[in-house]
Amino acid sequence: MITAAGYIAAILIGISLGLIGGGGSILTIPVLVYLFGVQPLLATGYSLFIVGSTSLVGAIKHYRKGNVNIKTALAFSIVSTITVLATRKFLLHIIPDQLFNMGNYVVTKSLMTMILFAVVMIIAATKMIMGEQPADCPECATKLQPGKIIYSGTGIGLLTGLLGAGGGFLIIPALIFLFRLSVKQAIGTSLLIIAINNLLGFTGDIFHTQVNWALLLSVTALAIAGIFIGAKVGEQVKGEKLKKGFGWFVLVMGIYIIIRETTGL
Repeated sequence: MITAAGYIAAILIGISLGLIGGGGSILTIPVLVYLFGVQPLLATGYSLFIVGSTSLVGAIKHYRKGNVNIKTALAFSIVSTITVLATRKFLLHIIPDQLFNMGNYVVTKSLMTMILFAVVMIIAATKMIMGEQPADCPECATKLQPGKIIYSGTGIGLLTGLLGAGGGFLIIPALIFLFRLSVKQAIGTSLLIIAINNLLGFTGDIFHTQVNWALLLSVTALAIAGIFIGAKVGEQVKGEKLKKGFGWFVLVMGIYIIIRETTGL
C-alpha cells in the first residue's frame, strides 16, 4: 500500500516540476524516505537523479516555447554546479552521523538534514507568498550579473549538495526577484539549472553509493510522465497565481516535515 502511494506520488513530483518549475525535491525526498524507506542521506542522492532527469525533459519543452534564458541558466549553473560537486565530495561525508545531544535526545545528521530542508522551504515560501513580483525587465535578462550569480548560485549549490534538493523553490524566487524574469521564463530557466546541477551532482555519488536502479528508474519514469501533465495545466494558469500557489505548497510541505521529524507522526 505504501509503495503504491509512493508511485502515485512520483507522478505528482513530475506534475509539480511541470506546473511550477520546482517543488520536485520537496516531494521527492519525503516520498523516498517515508514511502519507500530510503535512508535520508541516500535519498538526497536519489533525488538528484530523479529531479535532474525530469527537469531536463521539462527544460527542453520550455525551450521550444522560448521560456528558457540560456545565458542566465548557464552562468548560474557553472557557479552552483561547482559548489554542488565540492559539497558532496568534501563536505557531506565529513559530517558525523550523530551531531549532538539534547538531554536524552540524539540529534542525527539525517534529522538535521530534514529540518534544515524544511526551514529553508518555509523561508522561501514566505517570500513567494508575501513578496510583490517586480516588473519584467527584458534588458536585465540579456546581460550577465556576476555578483548576483555568484552569491545566489553558491548558496543554492550548497543547499543542493547538502540536501539533494534541486533548488527550484529557491532558484525561482531568485530569478524573479533578483534577475527580474517573468514567472513563466523563471520556471523554464529554473528547470534547466536544476537539470544541470542535479545530474552533475549525482555523478559524484555513483562511485561510492550502492544504487537501487530498479527503484530509481521506475520513480523517474513516472515523474517524467507527470511533467507533461503539469506543463499542460501550467499553460492555462496565470503567472502570479502560479507564484502564490507554489509558495503555499512549499509552506505546507515545510511545516509537515518539521512536525513529522520532531514528533515522529
